[in-house]
Amino acid sequence: MLLFNPVILSIIVLLILSLLRVNVVLALVLSALLAGFTSDIGITNTINTFVNGLGGGAQVAMNYAILGAFAVAISRSGITDLLAYKVIHHMGKRPTGKSVAYLKYILLAILLAFSISSQNVIPVHIAFIPIMVPPLISIFNRLKLDRRAVACVLTFGLTATYMWLPVGFGKIFIESILVKNINIAGAPYGLHTDVSQVTMAMTIPVLGMLLGLLVAVFISYRKPRHYTSTVEAPSLEVIDRQIKSIKKSHVIIALVAILVTFSLQLITSSTIIGGVAGLVIFGLGGVFKLKESNDIFHEGLTLMAMIGFVMIAASGFAAVINATGSVQTLVATLSHGVGPHSKGVAAFLMLIIGLFITMGIGSSFSTVPIITSVYVPLCISLGFSPLATVVIVGVSAALGDAGSPASDSTLGPTSGLNIDGEHDHIWDTVVPTFIHYNIPLLVFGWIAAMTL
Repeated sequence: MLLFNPVILSIIVLLILSLLRVNVVLALVLSALLAGFTSDIGITNTINTFVNGLGGGAQVAMNYAILGAFAVAISRSGITDLLAYKVIHHMGKRPTGKSVAYLKYILLAILLAFSISSQNVIPVHIAFIPIMVPPLISIFNRLKLDRRAVACVLTFGLTATYMWLPVGFGKIFIESILVKNINIAGAPYGLHTDVSQVTMAMTIPVLGMLLGLLVAVFISYRKPRHYTSTVEAPSLEVIDRQIKSIKKSHVIIALVAILVTFSLQLITSSTIIGGVAGLVIFGLGGVFKLKESNDIFHEGLTLMAMIGFVMIAASGFAAVINATGSVQTLVATLSHGVGPHSKGVAAFLMLIIGLFITMGIGSSFSTVPIITSVYVPLCISLGFSPLATVVIVGVSAALGDAGSPASDSTLGPTSGLNIDGEHDHIWDTVVPTFIHYNIPLLVFGWIAAMTL
């Protein structure tokens, strides 16, 4: 029975445990054990596979440590404080009526711009959220801004950007993971793709996400929402003093560091190298003393520790799922009897499988290697074009990222919005992003696969 496939069963349990607010790391471990127990690899091999798989998350954890430190250094330069203070100062005029709505959308637009830039221009990924968002909570409360809308805005920038733009994290996903794995799997069949084709193919699915964003902001979470927390904004006098205390030289150094970091990560394809170079510039420029570098890294690790642990655990979970061989079995079961005249059904089923796998693993980056070896030959045998094959693989991997309890695209927004305990990770981030992004991705991904 399909329901008892270890992949399906373990991910269902993972989602149930997450909805019951069980810690995500614990839920991942228990679900991995269940996957091994219900397959034929045995508990001992399951444990060993999980432990060995944790090493696959080491690079991710290292990236997060560097990015966390880089984000702390940026905050020490005063740029993020300056932005927050300017917004709070403007709010001191106590706008009413239409100006309140205007300010809401200005805030959301700023957060969207930062979220998109965090994937390429300022490659700090989610590290900017717990630094930039908490100071704005008092403003959100005064505007009665529904934080679910903020979560959707942040997640859109974090997810849609890497799916479409081959820069920064998008370069890693599109060039180093998606194109590389598709070409390896497609080589025996004469299938070859490149970065430009991926960007072209992913345009339609990303437009679906854009539609979901507009629905979330202007329809679903447009109405005011009251929060009981008493986070107060500082007085205008205090803000004026704090703005004056920010050194212009530090702001300039921050801009130089950002530019160098952006350039290096393009040249080297390494966010670690770019981040380290940026930190050196911050240190030499006097934003922090070199002897304080330990403190900077400690703050960065503290900032990103929980998210890093979740991603490491997700890597172990992915290793177990891969070892069971259940993904191949699942694909074979669902594709059984699907012929060339049922391409629409086949495309839909492959996207659904991708949704389930990524929801469990929490990372589209980790999903691509798991599904590509099966999906590429299947797409070719069913007569899908190269662009359609790219869409099916790419969207299948990205599906679930926005709505997974273990995804950094949802963990990041929660880390900033739940500073006062009034933003639930599952019901206020995961569920809203799942509805507004995974459903459009499924629909628009299917349309793209059938038309390209």
